[in-house]
Amino acid sequence: MNKSENHAFINQLLIYTLCMICFSGGIGLGTVWFRHQISDTANVVRRLEAQVVEAERRLADTHIQVAREETFENLARRNAEWKLGLVAPVEAQVRRVLGSPERRLTILRNRDLYSRDSAAAGDSVEANPGRMNR
Repeated sequence: MNKSENHAFINQLLIYTLCMICFSGGIGLGTVWFRHQISDTANVVRRLEAQVVEAERRLADTHIQVAREETFENLARRNAEWKLGLVAPVEAQVRRVLGSPERRLTILRNRDLYSRDSAAAGDSVEANPGRMNR
């Protein structure tokens, strides 16, 4: 073996070793950066969760305050304080509705849309999404 061949082999070995060190160092640096990003994201999520918990707590407190103010005694007291002159309805004024009031009101509101008379008269509901973009 020639002395120059040995030096060439050693030079190549050193270059490949340096390349491997740089490559593995880059991977290590990328891993550390990625873990740092994960940690930052976890901290942001933790802060957001704390804000959500605080908002839910305030919402629950508001619901409790509203429930306290909606009691009959508080409403009667406010009526007297503010001199509104409101009185409780008598039983003859109360109309009891069977079933779901939401469903009943929806049927009343939409009865013209689905009646046979409106279909026979040629009334139709037209949807043209292209008009909305103008």
